Amino acid sequence: MNLNACLLIKTKPNMTHEVLADVRRVKGVRKAYVVYGRFDAVAFIEGPDYPALRELTAKINAIDGVRSTETLAEA
Repeated sequence: MNLNACLLIKTKPNMTHEVLADVRRVKGVRKAYVVYGRFDAVAFIEGPDYPALRELTAKINAIDGVRSTETLAEA
């Protein structure tokens, strides 16, 4: 059974589409979209456990152009 999470992403100005393309290539990302509001993009991710979700979010945070993320993990 996999755990699911919603990852809210803030990007550097004018880099949202580049970041999104890189996010979509990360294994474990099911969907990713540009959004409007406080965040610039959202990714729906999954992994076998919480450590795997943390590793996934760390990979996404390391993408050039990502300013910050907020993870909403399944309880």
